[in-house]
Amino acid sequence: MTTSENGKARRRGRPGYDLETLLKAAAELFYERGYDGTSIQDLATRLGVAKSAIYHHVPSKEALLSLAVDRALDGLFAEVAKLEQVDGRAIDRIEHLVRGSVTVLVDELPFVTLLLRVRGNTETERNALARRREFDHLVTDLVAQAAAEGDLRADIDPAMTTRLLFGMVNSIIEWYRPQGGLTSADLAETVATVAFDGLRVRSA
Repeated sequence: MTTSENGKARRRGRPGYDLETLLKAAAELFYERGYDGTSIQDLATRLGVAKSAIYHHVPSKEALLSLAVDRALDGLFAEVAKLEQVDGRAIDRIEHLVRGSVTVLVDELPFVTLLLRVRGNTETERNALARRREFDHLVTDLVAQAAAEGDLRADIDPAMTTRLLFGMVNSIIEWYRPQGGLTSADLAETVATVAFDGLRVRSA
């Protein structure tokens, strides 16, 4: 019990509980224990609610997984959609996409972290992997175009460049912590500098 300013006792209520809270907790548990190793009861225990409270929001555990990985994927494809508005050459669109992907990773960290763990053991995971491959193909096509335009090294396979580039982006989940004071803009700038200063073709 706590005491209000007018001296009357009041009961401390349970912290707010909504779908967003549920999704973040589910993403963290799925990552920590694996999807198969996490039950709805585990999630209810983590949140301090009854299982029925979870089923009020979603019909199943797989629906939670789908919502969680789609948060990450939808964010990435939203950045792809923005490329139509980016002036310049293919290299400029790649850099814009890399910066945007870093921002998505920071803003949706629990969901991107989970997405990078899925292995295709369920239909939802297989669908997520298919969308990841689609994203990779889009980037690879841009890399090939930038190489053809003379802005990226043509002696490196575009698919390998894509894997290395986004391998660097994805590795951020291993060490980035939101409370560290590093903003998404700072992080995106650093990644872009490290990547593109090394990839760009320099004029003689």
